[in-house]
Amino acid sequence: MKIISYNVNGLRSALSKGLLDWLQAEVPDVLCLQEIKAGREPLDVSGLEALGYHVYQHPAQKPGYSGVATLTRQLPRHVEVGCGTDCYDLEGRVLRLDFDDFSVLNVYMPSGTSSPERQAFKVEWLHFFRRYVRELQAAGTPPLVIAGDFNCCQRELDLHNPKANQNSPGFTPEERQWFKDFLADGFTDSFRHIHGDAPGHYSWWTYRAGARARNVGWRLDHLLVDNTLQPRVAGAGLLADVVHSDHCPAYVQLSAAS
Repeated sequence: MKIISYNVNGLRSALSKGLLDWLQAEVPDVLCLQEIKAGREPLDVSGLEALGYHVYQHPAQKPGYSGVATLTRQLPRHVEVGCGTDCYDLEGRVLRLDFDDFSVLNVYMPSGTSSPERQAFKVEWLHFFRRYVRELQAAGTPPLVIAGDFNCCQRELDLHNPKANQNSPGFTPEERQWFKDFLADGFTDSFRHIHGDAPGHYSWWTYRAGARARNVGWRLDHLLVDNTLQPRVAGAGLLADVVHSDHCPAYVQLSAAS
């Protein structure tokens, strides 16, 4: 099973740039989209459904902002929209699909770059999210694949210029420690599991100064798998040549359960 995570920076925009053609060629089993930016009217997903996908959405209340959607070729046994906390659910941050032997948790984490207040909101969210995932595990939710735009990096390998960004949102000491602690709770970074310490692999580039062409980026998009699923990780990577957004897709390939 191939699971892809992709911050599309506006679903309508990505569709206008050929997202459907790419999806038809790529054929992931599950596609987790972030920052769908729904408007006041519901997003038209008929083209996605025509390709054989069941489409589930959790848009933000604010038009043109945030929101997540998950596409799946296989019907899930349960869909959980939101995390049950209004200040996050109003921003469309979380959507979970449970299958027989694992769950896919699609997440779009706050950015924190717009103001100190939003960075503080992000830090509160990070600690909430860690507790939330622990509660899911304790409640017997199938092993999680957490797919999404985390808006933070864990290691210096994960961004082009770590020394200049030691205190930048997305790479603050507190965020790096949070990421380390979160993985210690029982998760594997699927990309690093496959690629080790390979440098120069990023999933987001600013539109400014030709950053993408020069590969001056950050690896903000992650697929973390429960450690019990680690033996099934057959592949993982970034599709840096796919251009519908300022992000590129990230993926993990899971082998069948033994």
